[in-house]
Amino acid sequence: MHWQAKRLAVCGLLLVCALQSAVAKQNAQDTPSHTIVFMTDFGVANDAVAICKGVMLQTDPQVRVFDITHLVTPFSIAEGARFLAGTAPYYPARTVFVVVVDPGVGSERKAIVVKSKRDQYFVLPDNGLITPLIDRDGLAGARVIANRAWMFQDALSSTFHGRDIFAPVGAHLARGDDWQQVGPELRQLVRLELPMAKLEADGIHGSVIALDDPFGNLITNVNKEEFLKLGYDLGEMLNVKVGQQTFAMPYVKTFSDVAVGKPLLYVDSRGRVGLAVNQGNFSESYHVDPPADLLIPAKSK
Repeated sequence: MHWQAKRLAVCGLLLVCALQSAVAKQNAQDTPSHTIVFMTDFGVANDAVAICKGVMLQTDPQVRVFDITHLVTPFSIAEGARFLAGTAPYYPARTVFVVVVDPGVGSERKAIVVKSKRDQYFVLPDNGLITPLIDRDGLAGARVIANRAWMFQDALSSTFHGRDIFAPVGAHLARGDDWQQVGPELRQLVRLELPMAKLEADGIHGSVIALDDPFGNLITNVNKEEFLKLGYDLGEMLNVKVGQQTFAMPYVKTFSDVAVGKPLLYVDSRGRVGLAVNQGNFSESYHVDPPADLLIPAKSK
């Protein structure tokens, strides 16, 4: 009997611990984040960003707003999508991202909330901004913003949905309101079709997709895994074709591995192949701007 009593006591303790863990997990899920990460193409020479932040603060007085950038190239959905996908992994679950790169503002395009499988929320237009992130993190659900009580005012502007829709909805989510109350479920998201690099017999055919400002390094759509399939070792020279120009440069680990003013190929901090000039500006030096075709040749045998 003594042995059985001890066994029951141990089982009871384990059950209590399991219940406490479950309750703690549920409480963590129910705790408002009061955190918004904000990105737009509004620029910084006007009052639009400050107005949106004021609306957020009115809705959630405890909100903390962190900026990705407000200098997304105007109307560039692809650039906004790249910045969003690159930033989100560094923020915890329940963070709310409000993204306004919205060339279709006032049209029939939908304003939506997306939840990823990382338990993050994204308030943005349904124009493809979320595509790369969802492809990586997975889609837990999406809803069309339709609840007028979550919007800033009844008379919605046709050109400033950042203030009237996206900012207040983001703040409702940050303060812990149930995201399912925002509107009806959306089963199909607009997809952003991005150029993909291809490994072929003569090498990798890709694209220069952006500049690493303010340094002028070229950002490509070739990821590290694809590049390594070519078999180059650090220090080896390559003849890389960008547009109609061909550049001889080594594959190196970092900028200072070549002399000042010399070009190089490296894998950047996001895991993509980049082209740079040590203490220089590749784009300005060689008059290369995105988009541009790229060929990284196969290694000679």
